[in-house]
Amino acid sequence: MTAYLLERAWVDGAVHDDVLVEVEDGRFTAVTPDSDPPRAIPVRGLVVPGLANTHSHAFHRALRGRTQRERGTFWTWRDQMYALAARLDPDTYLALARATYREMAAAGITCVGEFHYLHHRPDGTPYDDPDEMGLALVEAARRAGIRLTLLDTLYLSSGFGAAPEGAQVRYSDGTVEAWGDRVDGLVVGPHARVGAAVHSVRAVPAADLDAVAERLRGRPFHVHVSEQVAENEGCLEAYGVTPTRLLADHGLLGPGTTLVHATHLTDADIALVGSAAAHVSFCPTTERDLGDGIGPSRRLHHAGARLTVGSDSHAVIDLFEEMRAVELDERLATQQRGHWTAAELLEAATTTGHASLGWDDAGAIAVGQRADLVVLDPASPRTAGTGRDENTVVFAAAAEDVRRVMADGRWVVEDGDRAAIGRELDDIIGRIWEETR
Repeated sequence: MTAYLLERAWVDGAVHDDVLVEVEDGRFTAVTPDSDPPRAIPVRGLVVPGLANTHSHAFHRALRGRTQRERGTFWTWRDQMYALAARLDPDTYLALARATYREMAAAGITCVGEFHYLHHRPDGTPYDDPDEMGLALVEAARRAGIRLTLLDTLYLSSGFGAAPEGAQVRYSDGTVEAWGDRVDGLVVGPHARVGAAVHSVRAVPAADLDAVAERLRGRPFHVHVSEQVAENEGCLEAYGVTPTRLLADHGLLGPGTTLVHATHLTDADIALVGSAAAHVSFCPTTERDLGDGIGPSRRLHHAGARLTVGSDSHAVIDLFEEMRAVELDERLATQQRGHWTAAELLEAATTTGHASLGWDDAGAIAVGQRADLVVLDPASPRTAGTGRDENTVVFAAAAEDVRRVMADGRWVVEDGDRAAIGRELDDIIGRIWEETR
């Protein structure tokens, strides 16, 4: 057992001073505010639980800063993403994902939901181990010191029944049965879990959705929904209903479901999501980078949905920015302030986010929970003079203010690690783009 005295920490929905935590076998065995133990190891700073990044495409990290040269839309950006996806192999995928997950760890993220569809060789044939690409992600997370939920993704169509084309051929298993059998065969370590995903209603025909529901096996289920107006229009034309309604009609909307983006929803969609108590993953920095729009976060919450946040395409990796962007984007859309409290947003990024990824035992500094700690500098140029409470965390702090990170009782990031992480990212991304010229 190791005892730490946290100078100031978020516990039970409030910030407390001098919090004694005892850690054994990767879990908190005691949490006592207002303590003064003689032998505890001091931890200076403002401490919050580990953050959960509920939506990641690790390989998109190689696109940061490289897709801004010309005007366009989500669809023109997607062409650039496909060009990159076509050139990755298991070795470069592992190296890039490891560096990206290390960047996440340095930003306070102790668990990530990886929305994984880059399954096969570029020509669509499986590797000798058909899960080689997914297992590269599992290994990358282990090396980075964080937990991972591998959201193994079904992708059968380039759009409402059309056959996959170009880079998409490596995404497809051909049938629901082949995908489900492959996912059922995945064996991961204790730091990882296997979830399931449908890329979108564009990428999986409605006729296959019942079979998907039968193959979930109680796993967390994630799906891109209504990210673009064109997706809604295509779904209405093909099936006569919205994407949300289509998922509900096929038994794919429930408490274990996470709808990613959920940007362009109808009133009826919002009611459906809320009544199902589903999760929604908002990714504001990506949604603004791609020009997607502003989703109805507060209306979804009022209806009964549960908010989480993700960094998606990794335009930035900073869940503090994602949290506050949920509120700030609501202000832009409504011209009013005060839709979300800092406490609500912090909960979205911790306990609720972990739960949506299948880790109900993480996201809080509490007895029995996984021992994850994120230590913030309360006196940086961003955080100084802000009150050193949850409002500092959500509305002032940035990833650069993270000084130390513990995951499952082990310190995985120490102050000063950022430079090495930057060099690693620079090296692998430079090699990838050199290889794609």
